[in-house]
Amino acid sequence: MKALVTGAAGFIGSHLVEYLVSKGIEVRAFVRYNSRNNWGWLEESSVKEKIEVYTGDIRDCDSVKDAVKGVDVVFHLAALIGIPYSYVSPLAYIKTNVEGTYNVLQAARELHIQRVVHTSTSEVYGTAQYVPIDEKHPINPQSPYAATKSGADQLAVTFYRSFGLPVSVIRPFNTFGPRQSARAVIPTIITQILAGKKKINLGNLDTTRDMNYVLNTVEGFWQVGLHDNSVGEVINLGSGREISIGDLANLIADLIGEKIEIEVDQQRIRPEKSEVERLLCDSTKARELTGWKPRYSLEEGLKATIGWLKEHMQYYKPDIYNV
Repeated sequence: MKALVTGAAGFIGSHLVEYLVSKGIEVRAFVRYNSRNNWGWLEESSVKEKIEVYTGDIRDCDSVKDAVKGVDVVFHLAALIGIPYSYVSPLAYIKTNVEGTYNVLQAARELHIQRVVHTSTSEVYGTAQYVPIDEKHPINPQSPYAATKSGADQLAVTFYRSFGLPVSVIRPFNTFGPRQSARAVIPTIITQILAGKKKINLGNLDTTRDMNYVLNTVEGFWQVGLHDNSVGEVINLGSGREISIGDLANLIADLIGEKIEIEVDQQRIRPEKSEVERLLCDSTKARELTGWKPRYSLEEGLKATIGWLKEHMQYYKPDIYNV
């Protein structure tokens, strides 16, 4: 099997590339074209010499179609993901997340690709109207980011229904782990503590999230995304455990062995009607259709992430709020 991974230079994408290589898959990694020919997190990867790297732009239908030629499966992860920046530049999210997804789907349709695994997000559900959240929960995006991801999801499903394109939509809840962006809450907490700060700046402390370690998520892409039972389906991936941001910060501090105070930084607070108050995953469908379930606990994932960040603090700026 030969697989194309879009967004391969990013957090989840780079882990997925490594996982696929470990399974004996021939991987073409789609990374964004840049003047430095930089491959993001793949630059440090142990599989760097074992993959084919394709530089292009997910917003460009020509480069996308060229990248899709000759592969059997496409794992589509390329996206703009920062929620705060989606308030600043909504159009950039439309072009990347919606038009970029169209480019992938249309290329896969024209080239008769065997499977497209499209990446969704739990943010499309908005604040939980009931918990745990299953795939029948209403879609209620509360940010421009979530709206564009919801649109991309619907586009993917309609390409299955309208054209018979074999698409699986994987909907991860809050994935975390090594290499995660400094815009995410767990690296934000860990790097501030490792930098010696005793007062940690955070946003809303009462929101709850379902944190799922990245290796659980990439196993889901493989096990759920390529399963025969997942064609035409939207399937949640999550841990089934929720934790508030305040409790999460204190748990991380305990694991590091530090005492902290938490200060609420107003610039980190989402607009009131845009804040997603609660997310808790029901991954029963994934388990019943494919047998997938998370193997790594929150604590195991946090310990691995803390260890990695201790060795890579040079990539992070704990004094700056990353939008």
